[in-house]
This record gives sequence, C-alpha cells and structure tokens, in this order.
Amino acid sequence: MSAQPEHLPAPPPAPAPRAAARLLTRIRAQEDADRRARWLLAFERDWAKAVDDSRQTYDLTPLHNVVRTWQVRLDSAPAVDAFTAAGRNDEDGVDLDQLFGTRP
Repeated sequence: MSAQPEHLPAPPPAPAPRAAARLLTRIRAQEDADRRARWLLAFERDWAKAVDDSRQTYDLTPLHNVVRTWQVRLDSAPAVDAFTAAGRNDEDGVDLDQLFGTRP
C-alpha cells in the first residue's frame, strides 16, 4: 500500500508572461505617494527573492507566487481602504501572508 495520493490537484495556471510588468505599472499608478513607495519597495524585494529562489531551483513557482500574491493585494486594496475608511474595527483580522501560507 502506498502513502502517495492517487489524485494530485492540478497546479494553478501560470500567470501571463507580462503579469509582473503590469503589476509594477499598477503600483506606480497609485495616487498615494507613501503607499506607492512602500509597495514598490516591497514588490521589488519579493520579486528579487523569488528570482534568486528560481535561479537556485530552476523552478518558476516562486515567481508565479509573487505575481499571484500581489495581484490579490492590489485587487483587494480598494475594499480594504473602504473598510478602514468606514472606521470598522480590524483588530481580529488575519494577516494576508498567513492566509496565503507564505508566513507561519
């Protein structure tokens, strides 16, 4: 008897070839200068680490994960802004990195 699963879920599709460039464009288009600067530095840090990981493993998965994570961050930013602008309590929130499993 094997401990291997009989059916492995299909991996998510790879992001579009220019997805990272589009993300950079979206980040640079942010109206808030502080947010734009913070996000640009954070994206570049995440991207550099993923490039290094990909070079060492010959696997594009780290790059794809960065693109997927940042797509979700940018897509959810307006909802997060509306939530915080409404003065709602966010003390019981879940860290986005924890939600995606990128941090314990």
